[in-house]
Amino acid sequence: MKPHVKKWLMGLVGGVVNSVATSITVMIVAPDQFNIHEGLSKLGQSALVSLILGAALYLKQHPVPDESTVEIKN
Repeated sequence: MKPHVKKWLMGLVGGVVNSVATSITVMIVAPDQFNIHEGLSKLGQSALVSLILGAALYLKQHPVPDESTVEIKN
C-alpha cells in the first residue's frame, strides 16, 4: 500500500473512532435514554449516525487520494 493512501486510511479510521467515542459520551450525558440495558438500539443508532457523519466530514476535507495529488519531496 502506498504511503499517501495508508496515511489517508489512518485519518479516516481516526475520524470514525472519534465519532463513535462521541456516542459513548451520549451515554454519560443522557444515561436514562442511551444505556446498554434498555436503550441499546438507540445507542447503536446514535453510534451509526455519528460514524457516518464522521466519515463524511473526513471525506469532505480529505477526498480519496489519487496519484496526481502526491507531492514528491527532494
